[in-house]
Amino acid sequence: MKLVTVETLQGVNYEELGVVTGSTIQSKNMFADFGQGLKSIVGGELKSYTGMMDKAREMATQRMVDQAVRMGADAIIGVRYTTNSIMAQAAEVLVFGTAVRYKN
Repeated sequence: MKLVTVETLQGVNYEELGVVTGSTIQSKNMFADFGQGLKSIVGGELKSYTGMMDKAREMATQRMVDQAVRMGADAIIGVRYTTNSIMAQAAEVLVFGTAVRYKN
């Protein structure tokens, strides 16, 4: 599945199938959260949270791709990511785009 951030595919004839989305909400356990809180005192990358968000983006993207495949799509254009804080220790990752099918 081709994923692109551009709004159109130049030189490709396609039909738009509709908007596709994928999301997940992730949180760290209390012990990991405590450890990252201590790390924030001295500064630097919070690797545990970076890994959590990497995994969340991967999961959300796969859910979007799965939805596009069910629609018969060949590509997703205009892909965008957004994040939201759901509560103090939880974040949502949402990805969306337009599923398209190539025409002959």
